[in-house]
Amino acid sequence: MIVSIKAALDGFPDIAVGNVVGSNIGNVGLVLGIVLLINAINVETNFYKTDWPMKMLASVLLFFFLIIDGKLSRIEGFIFVLLLVAFLVVLIRQNKKVEIELDEDTETEMSYFKIFGFLAVGGFALWLGSELLVDGAVSLAEGLGVSKRVIAITVVSIGTSVPELASSVIAAIKKESDISIGNIIGSNIFNILSVLGFTAILKPIENVDQKIMTFDIYWLLAFSFILLPLVFLPKRNNLSFKEGILLVLAYSVFIYFTIQ
Repeated sequence: MIVSIKAALDGFPDIAVGNVVGSNIGNVGLVLGIVLLINAINVETNFYKTDWPMKMLASVLLFFFLIIDGKLSRIEGFIFVLLLVAFLVVLIRQNKKVEIELDEDTETEMSYFKIFGFLAVGGFALWLGSELLVDGAVSLAEGLGVSKRVIAITVVSIGTSVPELASSVIAAIKKESDISIGNIIGSNIFNILSVLGFTAILKPIENVDQKIMTFDIYWLLAFSFILLPLVFLPKRNNLSFKEGILLVLAYSVFIYFTIQ
């Protein structure tokens, strides 16, 4: 979110949108693909009842908003955010309360001084990281003589997807399949509804690279849609090693055509 807002405020809409589009494609093709190479995932019914439909809805809305006039207005940003709030309300109401038992020996109190200290340091690090990432992306694009969209779709999006990759791989190693796929799908939903939503509210995103609207957005829709048939075929509610290879190969093809 900070990277996209920083890019939009600095007048680099291609990085703001390319970061989200590339990250969503990378989350499915690269992150989920690598996770499946480690462990198969048994998919819960929530995937196709709430998670996948919302992911698909967010992707389709982004497609139409960009295709209509090539920009994201404040009104469209508010629509994204309101849809996110509605989705969270539905999730909370649908899921039962889960009680977590903590070991008294490991439960520790943290002072308010330490809490706010961590928040301040973390916030500063996020801001500094976004400054360096955006400035570095712009300089890299200019140095290589390629468009900022290419750098955003590849370097920036992969950089901002590293947390999803790390946490999903750890969850896969621990065989926590719900956390793995939930982290990936949830991140994609938040990328569009929250990141682009708040970015557009703060600074309407205009003059988006035509390649994003004529090439990248279609790959985003394809990667969003393909998850449903993969979950049902050939084995219902299961994603395995074969699907992992397919996703990684598809992502490699996307990157190849992006940098051409």
